[in-house]
Amino acid sequence: MKTVDSFIDERELTPVSAERESAVSPAPPVAPGDDALLDAYSQAVVHAAEAAGPAVVNIEVRRRDGERQGSGSGFVITPDGFVLTNSHVVHGAEKIEVTLADGRRPDAHLVGDDPDTDLAVVRVYAPQLRPLRLGESRDIRVGQVAIAIGNPYGFQCTVTAGVVSALGRSFRATTGRLMDDILQTDAALNPGNSGGPLVNSRGEAIGVNTAVILSAQGLCFAIGIDTAKYVAGWLIKEGKIRRSYIGVGGQNVPLHRRLVRHYQLGAVSGVLVISVAQGGPAARAGLREGDVIIEFKGQPIPSIDALHKQLTGNQIGVESTMTILRGTEKVTLRLLPGEVNV
Repeated sequence: MKTVDSFIDERELTPVSAERESAVSPAPPVAPGDDALLDAYSQAVVHAAEAAGPAVVNIEVRRRDGERQGSGSGFVITPDGFVLTNSHVVHGAEKIEVTLADGRRPDAHLVGDDPDTDLAVVRVYAPQLRPLRLGESRDIRVGQVAIAIGNPYGFQCTVTAGVVSALGRSFRATTGRLMDDILQTDAALNPGNSGGPLVNSRGEAIGVNTAVILSAQGLCFAIGIDTAKYVAGWLIKEGKIRRSYIGVGGQNVPLHRRLVRHYQLGAVSGVLVISVAQGGPAARAGLREGDVIIEFKGQPIPSIDALHKQLTGNQIGVESTMTILRGTEKVTLRLLPGEVNV
């Protein structure tokens, strides 16, 4: 009795098997250059981490009773011990403890902080510090490698890598003021990485890690290095950032298109004055509630944020012109901005 196997000619197995094997496409070989590219990427990240790591510090903030209030990271920017970090890490601190990358815990104190840009400078007193090289914002390109480094717990350095996702973002500070020159990156920020550097493949700081949007995966932000250098310079020099004010409260409003056409205005919106501080620069200049600010020193003012950008420290005590709409009449006022007292 023949079995099922006896009806299969063994000589036919070979061609059938060969045909089946030829029908299955083999996995494409890895391109010879891919391994080299991956190795180059890894080497770039390793090089950047090794170059920047020694400058990154851990910052612990404590109350007077010794209870831990918060923590973050920072990085040394000068050989004599100035450390850059976030304002929200050290703002209102009664005691600051800094742990260097090599484990030392030198004395430290707050030099100054600026909540409007979420930046602060701390001074540490220790020899043989290795400051981090600072890059230039103009050299940053979308798509370039970005490496976030932090020292959240001391004695250990965390490194995450990604790319620069976008440039020129704006971010609202805790004070309500708009921060400009913000970098967006997909390099994940680990807990305690706030205040640490965002570096390029050469190990140069291109930003200061500041925030992550919890409801959006992979959306992290860093303050541009040019802003950080400017703010740090003034904090080291004077302990604060000088800003001017005119003493008004306002809200953004659209302008009637007929007024825009008639006066050939540079913006289709302005700032409606809803309050005027008694005795302030605006009150002395004759500004009233209900006026609409449309220009400051010849520059269009379409929003409160645009007015904030104009009110820098350079305007303190300098006579300035402000153009308003009072009803349908265009009026120019002269005023002397004062200094914001923090």
